[in-house]
Amino acid sequence: MTPEFVVEFAKQAITLTIYLSMPMLGLGLIAGLIVSVFQAVTQIQEMTLTFVPKIIAVFLGLLFAAPWMLERITSFTIHVFESIPTYIR
Repeated sequence: MTPEFVVEFAKQAITLTIYLSMPMLGLGLIAGLIVSVFQAVTQIQEMTLTFVPKIIAVFLGLLFAAPWMLERITSFTIHVFESIPTYIR
């Protein structure tokens, strides 16, 4: 294993992690912005009001994105396992 290989492998793993987390983080951000605008307009400053919509948005996003996420992580894992003999050399 060369240092270049380790860096490339880490880069692939980090890129996959970012791709898998982006939809959930984006939905949480959008839900948070909507709730913040709602709180600013109505002057309701309830702290727990911000968490429930974010949780629901992330859960629904996870529900719809789960097949895509599972396919991506499964293909990455299969690729890693199939490449083990080349990693050893």
